[in-house]
Amino acid sequence: MVQWTSAVGAPALARQLQAQQPRPAGPGTRRPPAYRALADGIRLLVLEGRVPVAARLPAERELALALAVSRTTVAAAYEALRTEGFLESRRGAGSWTAVPAGNPLPARGLEPLPPESLGSMIDLGCAALPAPEPWLTRSIQGALEELPPYAHTHGDYPAGLPTLRRMLAQRYTERGIPTMPEQIMVTTGAMGAIDAICHLFAGRGERIAVESPSYANILQLMREAGARLVPVAMAEGLTGWDLPRWRQVLRDAAPRLAYVVADFHNPTGALADEDQRRQLVDAARSAGTVLLVDETMSELCLDEGTDMPRPVCAFDPAGSTVLTVGSASKAFWAGMRIGWVRAAPDVIRSLVAARAYADLGTPVLEQLGVNWLMGTGGWDEAVALRREQARRNRDEMVTALRRELPDWEFEVPHGGLTLWVRAGGLSGSRLAEVGERVGVRVPSGPRFGVDGAFEGYVRLPFTVGGPVAEEAASRLAVAARLVKTGVTTGTEAPRTFVA
Repeated sequence: MVQWTSAVGAPALARQLQAQQPRPAGPGTRRPPAYRALADGIRLLVLEGRVPVAARLPAERELALALAVSRTTVAAAYEALRTEGFLESRRGAGSWTAVPAGNPLPARGLEPLPPESLGSMIDLGCAALPAPEPWLTRSIQGALEELPPYAHTHGDYPAGLPTLRRMLAQRYTERGIPTMPEQIMVTTGAMGAIDAICHLFAGRGERIAVESPSYANILQLMREAGARLVPVAMAEGLTGWDLPRWRQVLRDAAPRLAYVVADFHNPTGALADEDQRRQLVDAARSAGTVLLVDETMSELCLDEGTDMPRPVCAFDPAGSTVLTVGSASKAFWAGMRIGWVRAAPDVIRSLVAARAYADLGTPVLEQLGVNWLMGTGGWDEAVALRREQARRNRDEMVTALRRELPDWEFEVPHGGLTLWVRAGGLSGSRLAEVGERVGVRVPSGPRFGVDGAFEGYVRLPFTVGGPVAEEAASRLAVAARLVKTGVTTGTEAPRTFVA
């Protein structure tokens, strides 16, 4: 019986391995042998989930050719991985990745830690804040009061509750983009919206242009849907998109779909200006590319005086080129799994028709809760609380990082929830690995890139503040020292920390 469930080719594995920075050698120590470095590189890819468990690895000869090393080196690396429990082999079936008994399976996305793990681990993997009370409780109470008429129906609303579709259309209209309820579909979170759009517009093998870096969970969703990702480098700093590169990619690669985050980009925090938005819509329309715009961070402007441009859909109000996705998860609470799509009515009808084979509809009670918030003014008050909390956390995290890790480089964004940090010449993958051992969980830069890009970065959300932010920065400094000296094993267990 074959034990592997997927395969990774030699060229793809070689690109990811070659993007890794070599392990730093401590004072008076020598670099590890080539086979050991190769084994460590593959182990890191497995631990981070960038090479899945039960993935068939290339044959020794194929990988040796791709890496320009001897077959003996690859054979020794595979043997070391087998000894450590990260590789299994069988004659005639090849070799496939594994994890040693007792190790948790690596997460391929950025899932939050289970609550029981939070006593000893500071989780900076998930860019989400606690609920803004009392508004969560009030919204559920308001939803319960509105529920009885819906309880007498079957409860399936594939396009979303009509009352919430009207509310969302009204909010777009108030932002200067006339919108009908027929242009709105309510989904189970933004991920549900983007998954539905990808399946409708970009089948297996289709090209999707993505910002580089981009949101890790969406990149993984697209990979698993069979898309061919075409990365487009972001402009330097927080200035948004590199339009000449976008025009070239749209012209030369002719992607069916392009995914962008214009408002406080995840992970960089960049804010695309109005002219960039207009130009990208024009370029996408000329290339016949559908532009999928993620607006989930759009309400999280943290600094007064920031000039917020019009939404991208303002340059395509009919919704034929621009499909806009919004969500309650970042602006309100991740546990409120309500998202939505704004598009042309015929696109919405196609998405709704395809939904019959997916999740049928979104929970009624949560839709009523969001509708109550938006209809009573509670949404705006809750978002104001969210902005205040995120602004305070951002400033305290920045202060702690600059004190503990002065050689780490980043620009402070005017909104959103994330810092994109160049880690002082260290490997983000190794920082993530060692960080978990000292009690701080961070996602490495390559999670947000294609084929191993951004090895020298980590993403740090400002979801904690005060003493927790200070402790997180302190633990990151410990991890950085361990990586810098090459001491990445045998670190002590993290102490329990109570905020």
